[in-house]
Amino acid sequence: MVNSNANAIGIIFPNSYDNLVPELAGDRLMASIPFAGRYRIIDFLLSSLANCGISNIAIVVRENYHSLMDHLGSGRAWDLLRKNGGLSIFPPYAEKNMKVYSGRVEALESILPYLKSKKEKYVIMMDANIAVDFDFNAMLAEHIESGADVTVAYTEQEIPAELIRAGSHGDMYYTLKLDDGRVRRIFMNSEMCGKQNLSMNIYIMDREALIDKIHAAFVRGSSCFERDILAPRLEKYNIRGYKYDGYYARICGLKSYFDENMKLLDDENLDALFTGGQIYTKIRDDNPTRYINGCKTKNNLVADGCVIEGDVENCVLFRGVKIAKGAKIRNSVLMQDTVVNAGARLDYVVTDKNVTIEVGQELKGTDTQPFYVAKGHTV
Repeated sequence: MVNSNANAIGIIFPNSYDNLVPELAGDRLMASIPFAGRYRIIDFLLSSLANCGISNIAIVVRENYHSLMDHLGSGRAWDLLRKNGGLSIFPPYAEKNMKVYSGRVEALESILPYLKSKKEKYVIMMDANIAVDFDFNAMLAEHIESGADVTVAYTEQEIPAELIRAGSHGDMYYTLKLDDGRVRRIFMNSEMCGKQNLSMNIYIMDREALIDKIHAAFVRGSSCFERDILAPRLEKYNIRGYKYDGYYARICGLKSYFDENMKLLDDENLDALFTGGQIYTKIRDDNPTRYINGCKTKNNLVADGCVIEGDVENCVLFRGVKIAKGAKIRNSVLMQDTVVNAGARLDYVVTDKNVTIEVGQELKGTDTQPFYVAKGHTV
């Protein structure tokens, strides 16, 4: 890992987009959803921060955080087990002034003592609905050079249909209108066609300025950082955009979760996601995957600990998946410790952890609507 210490702390909000994937986030939060065979979504942000020398990281959780805390532990896997700084997790009621927050302003207000105790000059804030190997040092350098009050990362792309549908039900996403790099308008839940400047919800700003703005906004009863603090003051604040052109996966719903996993079967996409620093995750110490005589495999992403006796094509298999002889799996994402028994047929299926598919069962979804089996179920 990079040992240099950037003059910034990281803050991750892991619950912000849980409503986008109610199937996967029913008893976990967005940040701990498994992704890419052996990782959780939060692994990519944590690893990116650690690789950039940002070793002081706070995670402000709201609910359903048991799986996340079990995954992160002390932060050792990301070299965040430190005497000073390191990984700090703030669940509700962890301190006297903390409660279940309803917006980013309340979340930040609840950790103001933490922010005031730090010495780093800058704060980098982000949500955990994206898997990306992000160079925070490059964004921080551009923020400092531009003299901006706030820098926000964005991508130029069409707004995903799942995100538009979620916006109609109250979930917030933001697009930006830029003029020579400066943000002139912030649109909330825009449905404009064509390529838009879609915010990645990654922000950099001065730590002391953030403390002042959050305290003032909380006193006024504000709850949303973008809507209540930034958008009304675009003329007053110098808010700059930072365009990200690299590969990343944005999870907007079950379909995009399936699609983003399946994209990694293309070596070009896989290399693009893992092209920078190493991505770290919790160690499980499984045996190497075993391919039993007579099995057939083609174009799969397979984690360690699997046992494959059947026929598997165009699939993402997480750790410990077992495919029995005679089973045929196509175009599917099977999470950790899924067991597919003899003669089963799966096509366009997503199984959560610890699922068992009984002998001879046939499950079939489509590329637009994959079939989902909930965690721990037997079908």
